[in-house]
Amino acid sequence: MLNRAVTRYLLRPLVGLATIVLIVAIFALSANLFRGGFAETVPVTVISQRAGLVMNPDAKVQVRGVQVGQVADIEQLPDGRAALHLAMDPRRLSAIPANALVDIASPTVFGAKQVQFVFPDDPSPESLRPGQVIDADHVMVEVNTVFEQLTSVLSAIEPAKLNETLGAIASAMSGRGEKIGQMLSDLDAYLARLEPSLPTLRHDLEAAPTVLRAYADASDDFVTIADNAATLSDTLVDQRRNLDAALVSVTGLAGIGNEVVSENSQPLADVVHLLVPTTELTNEYNQALWCALAGMINAARRPPLKEPGVVVLAGFLWAQERYRYPQDLPKAGATGGPQCTGLPDLPFEAVPPYVVADTGTNPWRRTYPKLVLNSDLIKQIMFPDTEHSGPPRNTAQIGMPG
Repeated sequence: MLNRAVTRYLLRPLVGLATIVLIVAIFALSANLFRGGFAETVPVTVISQRAGLVMNPDAKVQVRGVQVGQVADIEQLPDGRAALHLAMDPRRLSAIPANALVDIASPTVFGAKQVQFVFPDDPSPESLRPGQVIDADHVMVEVNTVFEQLTSVLSAIEPAKLNETLGAIASAMSGRGEKIGQMLSDLDAYLARLEPSLPTLRHDLEAAPTVLRAYADASDDFVTIADNAATLSDTLVDQRRNLDAALVSVTGLAGIGNEVVSENSQPLADVVHLLVPTTELTNEYNQALWCALAGMINAARRPPLKEPGVVVLAGFLWAQERYRYPQDLPKAGATGGPQCTGLPDLPFEAVPPYVVADTGTNPWRRTYPKLVLNSDLIKQIMFPDTEHSGPPRNTAQIGMPG
């Protein structure tokens, strides 16, 4: 009986203690499960200009409204920036591109901030990697920050001077409401007229840096021109008497020239009309004239002969056909326009080709293949007293005897 009593006395406190321990363990397990303590996570670091006033650990990390992790730790960097160490769900990383943007914002003005992944316009085919470091693009400005900056501004303003300034502004605007209204109305009309020209103004402003740089590059030349202009103006001032005399002389020359031209206007017109055929012919043969002049220039630049003088090459050839009447009479019937015949680049010791034209005789039209012994001269030498008025016995010779 005594042992049972002792056992009951000891068992009840132990059962109570075990119950309390179990309840505490259940609460701790629930809290840890709620915080994701047993969930598998991978680290991702976000570098931000600042973490914000209401950014705490365990803040949510979302992608399009879906939570994919939480902020594990916030580290203050030496340069003033903040490093947010994220605990990401590894199953969600495949849905986030590697070039995703990061915004630190809050759902409400006074709410705690959260990290939001934003998809870019051209998402990368690669997914977010564990341990990757990303720069935050934007941190939402909080009301606390606005109040802090406003407080710093107001603390720098002296109330007395502010009151004095506001009083001066009120005195200046007192009784001028109509004029101020008219000014605002005129300003609105002016802006309405200026609005269609805004694209042109924007283009001018964009082109202004290039133009200004061009002027800056040419500034030395502008200064030189200004210096030269000053020197030129000084020279004109110093030589003003000579300039006046020159202008007077030019005026007199112009008067004399006007008199000469007016008195000889008709002869000058006749001379110009007479020059028309010559100029037309010169224009027609301009190519040949250019070839001739260019050939003279080339000949002048050629090396001289080995010995001074004229080199003549002589030889014996079969006699050409003698001149006949009337086929060998001179004739001006050549056609075909000007001919350069190899000029101006005529090779050294080259002979230009003979241009066959309707000019009467042609010394290259035919040569005798052998000597002609039955000529008319031989008959006169052998038979001086014989009268012969007919054609020579050489029937191949046509035309009258030469």
